Amino acid sequence: MVAPLTLICLTIATLFVAALPVVLYWRLRVPMAFDKRYAIAGIAVFALFAMVIERGLNSYLLSRNPMTAMWLMNPVVFVTYGALIAGVCEEVGRWLGMRWLMRQRGAAPLSEHRSDGPALSYGLGHGGAEAWLVGVTVQLQWIVYAVLASHGKLDPGMTDLPDETVMRIHLLLSTLSVPMALIFVLERTAALVFQIGLSVLMWRGLRAGWRGILPLAIVVHALIDVPAALFQAGKLPLVAVDGAYALGAIVVAGVLTKICRRPAQGDAGAAAKAVV
Repeated sequence: MVAPLTLICLTIATLFVAALPVVLYWRLRVPMAFDKRYAIAGIAVFALFAMVIERGLNSYLLSRNPMTAMWLMNPVVFVTYGALIAGVCEEVGRWLGMRWLMRQRGAAPLSEHRSDGPALSYGLGHGGAEAWLVGVTVQLQWIVYAVLASHGKLDPGMTDLPDETVMRIHLLLSTLSVPMALIFVLERTAALVFQIGLSVLMWRGLRAGWRGILPLAIVVHALIDVPAALFQAGKLPLVAVDGAYALGAIVVAGVLTKICRRPAQGDAGAAAKAVV
């Protein structure tokens, strides 16, 4: 059984992570003149490039191809691959999505191009999709499993599953705790902050016409993923990973607060058309 306090904390943590990108978008949509098209693009890019393309590559290289699966058993190769794959897939998608939207608006300077509103709205869409598809939906599944287990209804509902799978589910349920709920909030919040920061980085690079922005974004994204890859390889404890992400998220949030620009007063009328 999962303790009632643990179940309550997991539920609160899941609701917080689900609400965070929505509340941030709602609160900032007017002062930052968010463009809903960039938010929708961020959601679509993450769904396609992370959930379909990246996961398909991982499935093939890690399990379906014996040769690459053998290579990736090496911790150095695994960490390098794990850090790069998300950076390549997501940043290429981010570059394509933002570049396409900017071209749709034409080559002439536009009011929204003089603010960071489009980048922030894109980042909330991209990061919000990650929070929901990677965090909330998975956490809801474990909450349902925990409730069923607490009422003795979990095993009867899994008679069609292999015994090994059922035992693995019970083992994971036994690890659920209040600290795990807090770790979940920390990791998902940090990931959202990083996605917003990467979106601002990409936006400013594209706006300046800098050709090196895509390689830079891939490298930055890969460096962010290195601690997680080291943890998956068993080379770094979870407390060190979460501590690094918490510190990094605080720094990125502070920088974003200082550098992100609002539309000028003269642009308010044109920018308001993009506000949801």
